[in-house]
Amino acid sequence: MSDNSKQARTLEGRVISNKMEKTVTVLIERQVQHPLLGKIVRRSTKLHAQNDLGANEGDVVRIAECRPLSKTKHHRVVEIVTRAEA
Repeated sequence: MSDNSKQARTLEGRVISNKMEKTVTVLIERQVQHPLLGKIVRRSTKLHAQNDLGANEGDVVRIAECRPLSKTKHHRVVEIVTRAEA
């Protein structure tokens, strides 16, 4: 199996901060079932991603895993799915 056929894992989330130079903070939300109660609860994860496409706060973006770019950043913005309403 060659490296070219290996597909990077992608996630979709909302940009909650673009205050850094080339980095955005993306909130990934997922719904899981509570182990004891059985109720569906919302869980979230915040990830830092390299922003070369100019994503702004409120945009829904698709991010992909990549090599570590800094201490906390190991994803990059692949595409902007929807822009935030101004």
